[in-house]
Amino acid sequence: MPILNLSPQDQTLTASADTPLLEIYGALPNRLFPAFPPVALPGGVGGLVQRGGFGQNFFFGAEVLGVTFRAPSGRAVKAGGRTVKNVQGYDLTRPFVGSFGLLGEALEVTLRLRPGLSNGHIVHPGPLAPTAARFTWAAPDGTHVLHFGHEREVRALLDLPGAVPVTTPPDYVPLFPGGMGVGEGGPLRDLRFAWLGGASHPTPPALFATLAASL
Repeated sequence: MPILNLSPQDQTLTASADTPLLEIYGALPNRLFPAFPPVALPGGVGGLVQRGGFGQNFFFGAEVLGVTFRAPSGRAVKAGGRTVKNVQGYDLTRPFVGSFGLLGEALEVTLRLRPGLSNGHIVHPGPLAPTAARFTWAAPDGTHVLHFGHEREVRALLDLPGAVPVTTPPDYVPLFPGGMGVGEGGPLRDLRFAWLGGASHPTPPALFATLAASL
């Protein structure tokens, strides 16, 4: 489960798909952050990309610069890379993000990193109105809010009455012994889905199914 390349200067990271999310957090220098919160989820960073992220309040696809995956045909496909404008022909990176495995299994992922002078993570016992924080999700212990950026901005977003600072990264892997799928009534919810145990996924459009069959 190696981190294959970390470039603080370029603010990019490449890791094998089975690298745990918390392992990536542990390898990053101060004030650089990935496009996911510090939680343990099934499937590592490859599973995260196949599900289209978790808890983010921004377009996750723009944070995935490249992915190498094994298509349903069995062949390895490399899409994108460490630079943004390096695509010739069809860009398969964006369709792969959030494809729930329909385009194949991730082998290697390249992510954009973002700078932040300060960061914070709180949990509130009740529901909260949408905020401008980078990450928000509901869990059994309450509503989690996480933000990084300028110190005053972080304080303003996280200084909520009744909120408690989160000091230990949540481990949600035991909640999903059969993997993470989507549907109503799951133990976690973000702005897109409720997450259930199992491999259920949204029904793809016909054109997407055609793309998967062609790879």
